[in-house]
Amino acid sequence: MEIVLIRHGEPEWVRDGLNVDNPPLTERGHRQAEQMAQALAGEHFDEVFCSPLLRARQTAAPLFAALGRDEAIDPWLEEIRNPIWHGTPQEQAEEAYREQRARASQDRWNGLIGGEPMRDFVDRIHLGITLFLEERGVRRLPSDFSLWEIDDPDRKVALVAHAGTNSVAICHLLGIPAVPWEWDRFVIGHASISRVMTMQMGDGHTFGLRKLSDVEHLVHDDRTE
Repeated sequence: MEIVLIRHGEPEWVRDGLNVDNPPLTERGHRQAEQMAQALAGEHFDEVFCSPLLRARQTAAPLFAALGRDEAIDPWLEEIRNPIWHGTPQEQAEEAYREQRARASQDRWNGLIGGEPMRDFVDRIHLGITLFLEERGVRRLPSDFSLWEIDDPDRKVALVAHAGTNSVAICHLLGIPAVPWEWDRFVIGHASISRVMTMQMGDGHTFGLRKLSDVEHLVHDDRTE
């Protein structure tokens, strides 16, 4: 089985010095999305889904078009829920992130003040991908290792989501224990492509990370994080 995890393109987090909630893509973000779609247009996917947030939907739109598919949204792919800063000065968000970075490691489980706690986010993504896979005949086996029973090992799925969602999902598939800085564990660029594929063992399947944050499809000036 192959799971292709795509991060959204560059979003417009700030407009005229004010924070934007659920932001659209920037002009460069739209270019990134088009280049990503061109890179994947020749591949076959059994299913393609995107996060309900605008930046992910706009990133996925060229891919759905290139593959001749209608938009398909799966709510569990939503990113960690930040405080609602829409219309406030950008300095407010910057200060909140500075405060978070200054905390002791264990305290990062609390997340941003007024936002979704990191522990709740990690648990939400773990449950979301577990149920998503179970619906497709992929079940985790009782084992000291990260082993899975898979009904259809040839299935290929693409998910257009977010850096945090993709990081947590990758760690879960690989069996890496969660930490309070799960979001920052991998550096995942905008409109990048990560690939997780299964390998058959004698008593199940295991996931392996084949590509992380591949941006070779983007022209140099459009590579952002």
